[in-house]
Amino acid sequence: MKPGRKADGLVASALAPLASAGLLAPAMSGQSEWWPLLLAGLAPLLLLVLNARPGRSLLAGFVFGLIYHLILLYWILIVLGHYGGLSLGLSLPALVLLAAYMACFPAASCWLIGLIASRHGNRDPSVAALIWTAPVAWVGFDYLRSVLFTGFPWMDLGYGLFGQPMLIQAADLGGHHLLTFSLMLVNSLAAAGLDRIGRASRSARGGRWPILLAVAVLASIAGYSALRYQTVATTLARAPKAKVAVIQGNIDQSIKWSKTFKTATIDTYLKLSQPMMREAGAELVVWPETALPFYPQEDSLIHRVIDSFAADKTWLLTGTPTFTVTAGEDGAEQIRYFNGALLLGPGGQVGGEYTKQHLVPFGEYVPLRSWLPFLQPLVINVGDFSAGTEQGPLVLGAMRLGMLICYESIFPEIARESVARGANLLVNITNDAWYGRSSAPYQSMAMAGLRAVENRRALVRAANTGISGFVDPLGRIIDRTDIFVPAARVAAVPLLDQPTVFARGGHWFGLICLVIGASLILGRLACRQFRLRRQWGEGKAG
Repeated sequence: MKPGRKADGLVASALAPLASAGLLAPAMSGQSEWWPLLLAGLAPLLLLVLNARPGRSLLAGFVFGLIYHLILLYWILIVLGHYGGLSLGLSLPALVLLAAYMACFPAASCWLIGLIASRHGNRDPSVAALIWTAPVAWVGFDYLRSVLFTGFPWMDLGYGLFGQPMLIQAADLGGHHLLTFSLMLVNSLAAAGLDRIGRASRSARGGRWPILLAVAVLASIAGYSALRYQTVATTLARAPKAKVAVIQGNIDQSIKWSKTFKTATIDTYLKLSQPMMREAGAELVVWPETALPFYPQEDSLIHRVIDSFAADKTWLLTGTPTFTVTAGEDGAEQIRYFNGALLLGPGGQVGGEYTKQHLVPFGEYVPLRSWLPFLQPLVINVGDFSAGTEQGPLVLGAMRLGMLICYESIFPEIARESVARGANLLVNITNDAWYGRSSAPYQSMAMAGLRAVENRRALVRAANTGISGFVDPLGRIIDRTDIFVPAARVAAVPLLDQPTVFARGGHWFGLICLVIGASLILGRLACRQFRLRRQWGEGKAG
């Protein structure tokens, strides 16, 4: 390669990932939310991958992922620094390490795309390889990120479409992964189009039919989404409804666990709840995650809560810490602490309880604590909880409540399992105060909202500092609060029971893409090995 051409290649390798990161970041929830940028934001990166060696594609994908996730996850500095008690010297490297870990997945995607579609190393490349490999690879590695090391599927590309209900209805087929697949298909078409323009003097072999097929698939998904929007809207108009209220206490995180302020905290929640019970006629009032700043098994303040709700004959669902005491093998007591939810009825009857299954690493427990002693302040500040087990929905009359506590809302499988067990209403209680005034509460709301569309269940969300509100089964926000204000909202939410394709089997879409991607890698490596053996055989015969 000539020096000038090599220099141009290095410049392109640097500018393409920067351009894609700069285009995608404003498109995601919590930033400026310019969602149309999702349709072509990755085109510069894909165009580079099409014309680069797989190794350079991997590096470009990593650079893109690092920059993009530093922008997307900047709020980690607030969580670890302001609330976690870590210095900037520790929280900043933690952010960079997390962003670097997240960057490994787009890097692997770009490497796979380059391996299959790049003009380097492929004798007879076709745009079909780019158009169809890119969505499969991207979704496959997104799925891997959702399960590897307990998973961190934060803000996959498809979540950027939340807020555009007409475009997200196909989520009831293949979940948010299908939305990501569709966006990647659009981006790969954009990259192929730019490539054809840049190579107008040459014929692009096999370009017409892959493009037509991709357009047909996208048209089918868009058509389904539009049709499904209308049919579900008609169903919702006839569906039975339940009147539910959400309470946003806006309790300062710095005093949340103070014994001095726990009575004032309960008074705040009761004051906000009373109009919802007496005037709005709510059947159920929902308080946020750990709204009770004490263990109800051992604090008499719980009776004040019970008495207040007994007078109005309204049910309360509240987040609360709980604990169990069991005898160990040596006879000593073993105490396990849980982040849970408690359903309380008039007279103090317990309608059920739920304990959080998927804990936040470095937020609710510290993995490998003996290997990471510098993170000990996190344990002191946020506690050390145990994971709960799978449980059925909490039943309240016609309502069967599928619980999602905080972080659990970003894992589609937990909501799906809850619906499979009979839930007809999803309830997400959370404490997003950790995020401060950042983009994270909006991102969290977007991910929770997609669970409503995937399962065709309304979602009720109560957050300590916001965003609280209601999302219907179409993904439309019925009502919502601002952040960092005390608030109370009530809505008549529909109760649906019909299963979705996603619930029956569409949730495997991401895994299927991962398996196809792995098969492509194995197939390419096998073909390369076969060619090398044939060349060696021909050379030996000659």
